[in-house]
Parts: sequence; structure tokens; C-alpha cells
Amino acid sequence: MSSEKIAHEEIVRIKLNDTQMRENLMTAMHTLQKNRLKVIENKFEDWEGLRTKAKKAKNNALMSLKDRLLEFEKNAQKNGMKVHWASSDEDACELIYELMKQKKITKILKGKSMASEEIGLNHYLEKKGIKAIETDLGELILQLNGESPVHIVVPAIHRNRNEVGQIFKEKLGAKLESEPEKLNAIAREHLRAEFEELKLGLSGVNFAMSKEGAFWLIENEGNGRMCTTAPDIHIALCGIEKVMESFEDAATMVSLLTPSATGQFIPTYNNIITAPRKNGDLDGPKEVHIILFDHHRSDMLAHEDYYEALRCIRCGACMNFCPVYDQIGGHTYQTIYPGPIGEVISPNLFGIDQTGDILNFCSLCGRCSEVCPVKIPLAELIRKLRADKVGQRQNPPLGAEFMHKNKGESFVFKQFKNLATNGERWRFSLSKAHYFNYFIQNFKHSLPVIKKWSAFKELPQIKKDLYKEVQNIQGVVYE
Repeated sequence: MSSEKIAHEEIVRIKLNDTQMRENLMTAMHTLQKNRLKVIENKFEDWEGLRTKAKKAKNNALMSLKDRLLEFEKNAQKNGMKVHWASSDEDACELIYELMKQKKITKILKGKSMASEEIGLNHYLEKKGIKAIETDLGELILQLNGESPVHIVVPAIHRNRNEVGQIFKEKLGAKLESEPEKLNAIAREHLRAEFEELKLGLSGVNFAMSKEGAFWLIENEGNGRMCTTAPDIHIALCGIEKVMESFEDAATMVSLLTPSATGQFIPTYNNIITAPRKNGDLDGPKEVHIILFDHHRSDMLAHEDYYEALRCIRCGACMNFCPVYDQIGGHTYQTIYPGPIGEVISPNLFGIDQTGDILNFCSLCGRCSEVCPVKIPLAELIRKLRADKVGQRQNPPLGAEFMHKNKGESFVFKQFKNLATNGERWRFSLSKAHYFNYFIQNFKHSLPVIKKWSAFKELPQIKKDLYKEVQNIQGVVYE
């Protein structure tokens, strides 16, 4: 996590004024939405049934996670892989560094891995004098341009082909191009030399299977397969929640992941890693190391509400359909995981004191909950985290004890809660609310809570018959 953060109000203004970024993002988001809807309609007979099956399988694995992890370790070791355990992000980084130092390796090539972003691996290795090179096209573009991912699946989705061509010209000395095929050729030529000398490759893990002691990687570019088969050593970085019980359970997840993420029926490459190279094999690494890391996932699993977010399969569908995300982009969140899922897992992984501001980036429209392939009730969890943020709930997430609470905001929401949970007070308040209309409209820029709302939205006029209008919306019939 970066310590140099811009105030959220300021970065929102910056991104809302970035018309090119918004145009790029909106075009891409709408394409992903259409692709998802099309593939579900044309390729699936019971999409909802598949979602229910996936939710059950993931819950099953989470509720028996200790057994799954021990079973995976046993079977993976039997298959010839080496299993390592890391409690924190620092532990995971140190394990990778020690392995590299032991093997006298000073360069690592990476397939796409949000887990490596989460633990800050690139920055950690850079301080140690080790070069970590991104091989995913989107990640490569961002690395060349000094940016962080804007999306968990398509990390450079905010850049159009003309901008990518300019980045390649400036950073790689390539001829200025804008055609996708030519841009891909430039990236391929740049990376070929790196792959030829590759001794250690790193990947993430989409799903691990405890019964088989194997893990599954999916991708579309082939760079991931290069990173896992060409080098002598392959390190896989796996959050403990990725461990499923069986191959069949993992297959259910994969059948949901790519349609939800990009609208593809199946991924271009499926890589199922079962062991290091065996006698007679023509390729594959001589050593396979898998790092199972926690980084506060155990705390989430123990929480009666937030454990559900561990079902996430990192498809990004919640971002693709979020009306806030497609206006402000992922960088506005200033955390590794943006969008609705980021609003839930970031406070739990990094601390609500560090990332609680992103909870404001939600309209509670519920679209994220509707499209989540594993039925995570994201909007409901965001609402609960908002209550945690102002100290209204018991058992808050990580970092709540360090929260600097806004007393004015807490007071306003406490009073609102008292009104909204008492029928008589609520009806009386609505019937008299119009008396405050003049005061609110004329002093909106100095009133707590309201001033932040009015900075971006026009406040509605409060009418005398507000109570009846609200009741009519709720379906109450008046005689």
C-alpha cells in the first residue's frame, strides 16, 4: 500500500475531468457487459443453477479450509512440489527473495498475479536490487508507464491503442503504431529476449485442488504458460482461500469465471500444474514452489459477515457493471483491489483505517450483487462496513481501533438511525421535513454530510407531501 495518497475528494475531481480515461473505460465496460450477457444467453442452460452450485462448493471449501490446506500440502508434496506458508505479505515476499538468493537469481518474470500486487512484491524486490518483469500485456504497459493496475482482470483497460502505441514508442524506442496486431508484435519481440534467459518464473493461482494436490491457471496470452514451463523454477503465489476440494469444484468455478470476466465461453489457455518436470518430459520446471499466504484472510474467515467475500473468484464482473467505477476508474480507489469487491476486501486485508474512504464510492444500487457469479452480497457487505466505519456495529474489521471517527458524521447518522427505526418518529419527521427545505437549500455547502453530497449532486426540493410520496413508493394505498 502506498503511503502517498491523494485526498479522495481531489482524486475524484481529477478522474471525472479526465475525459479520455472515462471514454476509454466506458467503452470497454459496456463491451464487457454485452459480451457477458450474450455468452450467458447463448451458451448456458442454467446459469443461476451454476451460480448456486459454485456458491455451495466455495462455502464448502471455506468451512473446511484447515482440512483443505493440509490435504493440499500433503498431496502437492507427494506430487513433488514444495509447499511454503506465509502469514503476512512481508513473509511471502521474504520467501520469494530467499529462494532467489539461494539460487543466485537476479531476475524474475511474472505472469499476471493480483496476489503479487497485494503483497507489493515488485517494490520489495526492487529494494533488494532484483528486477521483476511483467509479461502480461496489460501489466507490461503499466510497468513501462509507472502505473498500477486499474482493473483486476484487464489492468490497462483505461488505455486505448493510440496511448499504448505512444508508451511503446517512448519506453521501448519502437516505431509509433496503433494497430493491435503491431502493438502485440512489439511487446512479443521485447519479451522474447527476456524469456530466452528465463530461470525463474512467478504466477498466481486461480484455483488449487486439495484432493489432487494440483493448481489451475487460466489466461489468454500464453505468457503465463511461458512463465511456468520455460524456467527451471516456478513459484506460484496462492491466497489460502483459493484452495478448493476437488478438480470438479474448480471446474465449476472456471466455467463461471471467464464468461463473467470477459464474456468468453472458455479461456484461451488452461494450465493445470500437477508436478515439476519428470524424467522424459520435454519441458516444465525442475522445481515447483507454491506459497500459501494468509494476509488477514483467516480474520475474514472468522467474521460472521465478511467471510462471504472470500468466495470471490477475481472475475471483475462487479467492476464491469458498477456505475461508479466506470465513471472514476480503478486508480481513484488508491488500493490494490478497486470496485465493489475492493470496497469489501480492502478494509479487511489492509485495514478500514487505511482504506475506509473507498466505502463512499458506492450508490448501493445492488448491481454488483446481482452479477457476482458466486453470489457474494456485495452491496449488503458495503453497507455493513459503512456502519463499522462510523462505529455503529460490533465486531468491526481490521484497523477499526485506529479509525479517526468524524464525530459530526457519526452524530448525524445516529440520529437518522433513531428516526428511521421508529415508525412514529419517522412519519412525524417526514411530515415536517418541508419546513427545513429553505435552510438546507441555502446553507447546503456548510452543513455536515450534506456539503459533500451537494458538491457533486443537486439537492432535491423537499415538498410538503413528502411523507405520502414515500409511502406510495413503498406500495402503501391511501383511502
